[in-house]
Amino acid sequence: MSLNNLTPAVGSTKNRKRVGRGQGSGTGKTAGKGHKGQKARSGYKEKRNFEGGQQPLAKRLPKIGFSSRVVKPQEINVDKVASVSGLDEITMETLRTVVKIKTITTKVKLIGKNAKELQNKIKDENVSFTGAKGK
Repeated sequence: MSLNNLTPAVGSTKNRKRVGRGQGSGTGKTAGKGHKGQKARSGYKEKRNFEGGQQPLAKRLPKIGFSSRVVKPQEINVDKVASVSGLDEITMETLRTVVKIKTITTKVKLIGKNAKELQNKIKDENVSFTGAKGK
């Protein structure tokens, strides 16, 4: 026995139905598409969620939720949390000891009037600062 001699078991395969090949075949004339109508025409393609003109399920249900892919930093107001300005150097680890920071937080932004004074103490690229808003 070799690969070129392999054949399927007897009765396991059938010949495919050849539609539109005469009345004697049983699928002649309309080729199993019935009479007239959109589905009988050539080039017909049903849309993905088409429900026969009924409002599709995706449109009947309300739109809910949104999750932004932009990573927004957690803001820490230096004016309200005085212990941040007392740190020798500001990194994510030192900030976690002083302020409650969520474990999933990857970036921190220091805000407030005194934030610019802490610029020299920042030693981590994930920590940034901004001056007072409106100035």
